[in-house]
Amino acid sequence: MKLQIGIDGKSYEVEVEITEDDAAPKPHYIPAQAATTVLSAAPVAAGGAAHRPAADEGPVDEGKVCRSPIAGMVTHVNVQEGQQIQPNDLLLVLEAMKMETNVTSPVAGKVKKVRVAQSDGVQLHQILVEFE
Repeated sequence: MKLQIGIDGKSYEVEVEITEDDAAPKPHYIPAQAATTVLSAAPVAAGGAAHRPAADEGPVDEGKVCRSPIAGMVTHVNVQEGQQIQPNDLLLVLEAMKMETNVTSPVAGKVKKVRVAQSDGVQLHQILVEFE
């Protein structure tokens, strides 16, 4: 099959051969995923090591906190102090790079303190919520 194409104002005639090769590997396509990702904020840093509290945090019982799985901005806080929660209950929503991340509770219990508010910027592994 002959085609005529233009590049930078010049016209070229090219010949293209179309082959049907059923033995050729088909390209693998990964379907696009939804923009919302659900993560449970576990108190473990990358590499499997427990997060070390910053100097201003002091000692922290990692089983009683929920840390940020990403750096981003809080777009919605879904819990308040004193509220009873179950594992996987939605605590808050973070946004980073135009993607929303639902942060869910890693434990059942009662919310002791919510350390962030809507529109707050958060860092990776920052404490978001404390539990009793």
